[in-house]
Amino acid sequence: MEYPADLRYTKEHEWVRIEPDGTAAVGITDFAQSELGEIVFLELPDVGRAVEQGESLCVAESTKAASDIYAPIGGKVASVNAALSDAPNRVNQSPYSDGWLVKLTDIDKAQFESLMDSAEYGKFVKH
Repeated sequence: MEYPADLRYTKEHEWVRIEPDGTAAVGITDFAQSELGEIVFLELPDVGRAVEQGESLCVAESTKAASDIYAPIGGKVASVNAALSDAPNRVNQSPYSDGWLVKLTDIDKAQFESLMDSAEYGKFVKH
C-alpha cells in the first residue's frame, strides 16, 4: 500500500495536507476506511469551531461501528466537505481527494511537522 508523500499521518489513522492556500485538509487514511467498512454517515463539526490536536473532530458511522475521528493538528474549522452529507462513501472510494473531511485554518505548523511521514506511517500500519 502506498501512502501519499505530501501528507502527514497520525497513529489514529488520520491524515493532514497543507493546501496551497495555507489551510490544512484533514481526512482518514485508506487503512482506516478499510477497517471501518462502508461509511454510511458522517457527523462533521461546525465551521468556526476551534479544535486542539488529538481532540475528537467528527464521527464516522459505518456498517460495522461508529468511530471518533481526531484532529491531527490544532486549528479552526474553516470548511467541511458538504458533499459527504449525500455521499459519505466518498471517504471509502477516495480517502485522499474527494473524501477529505474538514479544512482547518490557524494551524500549528510544528504539530504538522511532528506527525509521521508516508514512510513512517507505512511501517506503522504493517505492525
